[in-house]
Amino acid sequence: MIRRPPTIVCYICGREYGTRSIAIHEPQCLKKWHNENNLLPKELRRPEPKKPEVRTITAKGFYDLDALNEAAWTSAQSQLVPCIICGRTFLPDRLIVHQRSCKPKVTK
Repeated sequence: MIRRPPTIVCYICGREYGTRSIAIHEPQCLKKWHNENNLLPKELRRPEPKKPEVRTITAKGFYDLDALNEAAWTSAQSQLVPCIICGRTFLPDRLIVHQRSCKPKVTK
């Protein structure tokens, strides 16, 4: 069985990164998030995502990566916005594209 190196989930975008590259990724991801958020219409703009505070430390003195990743994933998913027509959730920039083609369900 091949063991994968440990990864950490980004609390902004929800993607997995190595334990060393997450420190490089997060500031860049947050900057990108601000740039994209500022381009959105005012009604779709969101507050800045906050990094989850997970202080769970295992008996060996390491952070519990599973708890940290779960909190980061939840934070990333909270950034999604529901469509007012169908209820599906999207990132705000993708919601605009989706709403162009979303039609209300027709009952027969």
